[in-house]
Amino acid sequence: MAYQWSYGDILREIAKVIPAERPALIHGRRVINHADFSTRTNSLARAFLDSGALPGDKVAFYMRNCPEYSEGIAAAFKANLTHVNVNYRYIEHELIYLFDNSDASIVMFQTEFRETVDLIREQLPKIKLWIEVVDSEHEDPVEESPYELLLERTDSSPLDLTYSPDDLLFIYTGGTTGMPKGVMWRHDDLFKVMGAGGNPRIGIPPCTDLDEFITRIQQQPAPINLPLPPMMHGTGLISAIGAMSAGGTCITLPSRRFVPEQALQAIHRHSVSAVTIVGDAFARPMLEALDEQPEQYDISSVKIISSSGVMWTREIKAGLLRHNENLLLVDGFSSSEAIGLGSSVMTKEEEIEVANFTLGPNCKVFTEEGIEVLPGSNESGMVAVTGNLPVGYYKDEQKTAKTFKTINGIRYSIPGDWVQVRADGTLTLLGRGSNCINTAGEKVFPEEVEEAMKMHPTVDDALVVGINDAKWGQAITAVVQLKPGEYCEPGELRESCREFLAAYKSPKHIFVKDSLERAPNGKADYKSIKLFAETQLAKQDT
Repeated sequence: MAYQWSYGDILREIAKVIPAERPALIHGRRVINHADFSTRTNSLARAFLDSGALPGDKVAFYMRNCPEYSEGIAAAFKANLTHVNVNYRYIEHELIYLFDNSDASIVMFQTEFRETVDLIREQLPKIKLWIEVVDSEHEDPVEESPYELLLERTDSSPLDLTYSPDDLLFIYTGGTTGMPKGVMWRHDDLFKVMGAGGNPRIGIPPCTDLDEFITRIQQQPAPINLPLPPMMHGTGLISAIGAMSAGGTCITLPSRRFVPEQALQAIHRHSVSAVTIVGDAFARPMLEALDEQPEQYDISSVKIISSSGVMWTREIKAGLLRHNENLLLVDGFSSSEAIGLGSSVMTKEEEIEVANFTLGPNCKVFTEEGIEVLPGSNESGMVAVTGNLPVGYYKDEQKTAKTFKTINGIRYSIPGDWVQVRADGTLTLLGRGSNCINTAGEKVFPEEVEEAMKMHPTVDDALVVGINDAKWGQAITAVVQLKPGEYCEPGELRESCREFLAAYKSPKHIFVKDSLERAPNGKADYKSIKLFAETQLAKQDT
């Protein structure tokens, strides 16, 4: 039987061999070494348990990126408790729903959210402990903060608990419709799907057991990870967990918004080896800062920049390679429900096509009827992954049954991403089915039009929606954000788009907006963009 992993076991064992002074967490001028990380998370785990939390109880994190977030995750692992991420952009009723739906019994929150917490506390009687943490801008320890005082008065010795591969971690995902839903990952499945101490991209096999894993992390350079998207989303969260579970360093930025110069300074100062982003929202401003002052930042230490959730423009990748020709630039085609659907890797020697992915080793593509799509058939289908999968959605059997399906006796996760399979087996990503535009009987996926729009040199960003139309059913409508100081006629943008797409996929309407107001993780708010487009169209008609 294959070895079964638990993050509690992993953290307990690696603490015995990691050099005490190696930085575990860096946040501006704050540096927490591994010796202190171990004792601090022991204390926090005991504080969780002292509140009356029982194995499997939920700890919710209402926080921006900061060291305390990573400490809280580790403490939850050590206390047999379940992590719950909280979108700090949510308003009161959404927060109440998430805390209640997740059955959270402990909440860690930053001071900037105290006023909101005070407004909702009384409506959440199941929460036993609220722990306040300093705001994300603090670069120095705040010794008299409630959080630090809690750690000081709590026993910091190792916990004598038994851990299980069935221990859970939740990743709440908002999606484009409905209320947030909690994706339930077993520790064993999550650790294995993330490589189990190996890296298939560079030919390193997974570890067979904990002893081999401990030996490997003693022999290999420790990762120094810089997750730039919020850890409240899966992409940033998994990067942070990857650093702590490998005895490495997790670096977070001391700011409420993404500042590319801060990121580049952190890379330069701490010799970061891996950077996690979400598409152009992070990569473009970093490239612009590098181009403006190429001598100020040394990014030669970075081996890999990984993006997930949003397609990443080839032009931007090529620009980054000018500053570090040894970079591995990876688009991970994944979601909270399905990790490893596919990937796209660009290097100096090998360019890639936009929206073209290599199918993951555990993936197939099926029609809505459950029939496998054959390579080169020109038929569209939904990509599915098997292997190490989530248990399902917490307290939602209906959504679980819709996403996690058994086909020909094999269980798959099918989150709804539509693709075509080329003759060589590679995927062309079309988009998420819920955003599909039906125009004159043809299905068009926003992402493929967005990527074509962004090929024009004046376009900084683009989003595409379908607007109800008497003639077309839905009219493809693009909202673009132009680069500073640029102007371009809609007709020119439309003609440029036709160089990359069939004519019926070209936008019928194109509007310019100063900012597309993507979320901190780089993802789009299609609902607000559609409302903006409808408003602009109505102005044209009057």
